[in-house]
Amino acid sequence: MTEQGRETGVPFGIAEVTGLSMVPTLRHGDQLLVHYGAELRAGQVAVLRHPLQQDLLIVKRLVERRREGWWVLGDNPDADVVDSRAFGAVPAELVLGRVRARYRGIRPGRQRSLGVVLAWLVSAVRPVPADRSVSRRLRAR
Repeated sequence: MTEQGRETGVPFGIAEVTGLSMVPTLRHGDQLLVHYGAELRAGQVAVLRHPLQQDLLIVKRLVERRREGWWVLGDNPDADVVDSRAFGAVPAELVLGRVRARYRGIRPGRQRSLGVVLAWLVSAVRPVPADRSVSRRLRAR
């Protein structure tokens, strides 16, 4: 994940998704609007520093607040495990901000017909909502 705008002290910035851990919510190449310092709740998608490699930024869903920090998971169960199942809870100070929206460009190689462009316009910019059932699903296991 790459990030722009954080150094300026502005409460919003742009980050780019790399990898497949958040599919279907986010795809490789999506641009994210990140709200730094936002209040965080379980179910929201957030940008955070990897707890074992803090120069690496990752995007994950906040599942549960624990004494040690946030338990985070990717939305794609088939992706490599790079979440709290591998590194445990993430300290709160490493969670940088909440993802508010994603922008998805037209995929390369797609024909630019009116129908494709209209479908893209409808789906290109979307809020990234919280999954309020996440913590209930975690406890049900």
